[in-house]
Amino acid sequence: MTITSPHNEQLKEIRKLAGRKWRDKLRLFVAEGEDLIEAAARAGWQPEALYAAEDSGLAGVPVAPHVLATVSQLGSGTRALGVYGIRWAPAPAGPVCLALWGVVDPGNVGTALRSALAFGAASVALGPGSADPYGPKAVRASMGALFEVPVARARDVSELPGRRVALVARGGVPLDELVPGGEVTLVVGAEREGLPDRVLAKCDEVAHIPIRSESLNAGMAATVALYELDRRMRDRA
Repeated sequence: MTITSPHNEQLKEIRKLAGRKWRDKLRLFVAEGEDLIEAAARAGWQPEALYAAEDSGLAGVPVAPHVLATVSQLGSGTRALGVYGIRWAPAPAGPVCLALWGVVDPGNVGTALRSALAFGAASVALGPGSADPYGPKAVRASMGALFEVPVARARDVSELPGRRVALVARGGVPLDELVPGGEVTLVVGAEREGLPDRVLAKCDEVAHIPIRSESLNAGMAATVALYELDRRMRDRA
């Protein structure tokens, strides 16, 4: 039977998942759009529930299109959405790990996940103060990478694998001068605040990305750093 009321109890539960507190409580999140649902299926994630516009021809509980639009958190006129169980990896893992520390922008977190998948990172670690990777904007920005890259939580730098390389604007050595080899974690902080001194003190090395402008946002910095590290590792292979 098609859902035709925005007051439907199932849809009310989905709206609640827009909030981190409710996601953490139920250990569920929402992925909007056919491309994300397909990415989840390719990665072997089974949805707890699927909903689709009744005229879309897609699998799932049929919902009147104008009603489904009231559930969307992205304002993109979604045609389908899936509800999935949150998965946290037990610990960050190498040989290459990307750690985000205090990265509050969900778009940057999602972009970092996408780059981690593109350049072969084994995991992404979320440090204190970082945006929830299972929030609507982060999930969308990841473009499906969330379903393939293990995501772990880290409370302290000591939990990160291998050499911990802190990325600091104009600090340390240029990134392309780092000696490659062994496990490594790239530690990226927020664009304005950067990494706290207590985090830097626990890192093994400090490096920067040579640029001509003032700074890069966290998502871009993570992308460039992962690319450079991956390039150098492939050159050594």
